[in-house]
Amino acid sequence: MSTPHEHVTPLKIYLGVAAALFVLTGVTVGVSFIDLGGWNAIVAVGVASVKAALVALFFMHLYHDDRLNTMVFLFGLLFITLFIGLTMFDTLRRADIYEIRDVPIQKDASIYQNMPADTSQNAH
Repeated sequence: MSTPHEHVTPLKIYLGVAAALFVLTGVTVGVSFIDLGGWNAIVAVGVASVKAALVALFFMHLYHDDRLNTMVFLFGLLFITLFIGLTMFDTLRRADIYEIRDVPIQKDASIYQNMPADTSQNAH
């Protein structure tokens, strides 16, 4: 077990990381206005992962911790990003395989009994 040591992160680093977080937030907002198809969600998850890594590394001082802890966190973040990204990509491309219909599974369910006339046409 290693002995704890004090580290002082310069204010310039904290301000730089905060500026990077603001820029990445702007990138997320900017990309949301661009139609990239299925890639919008993947880009958003990627940017969010980078932001999470920056917060954990610098504001939670994981950068100065044992390297094994840093690697475990970053690999975990990488895999969760990969799994969520692949799941989003799969769900966004399902219409290429088969036609998606928006009809209720059970047409005579009680939830559809008191629907207004203009929306009940989708229930059949």
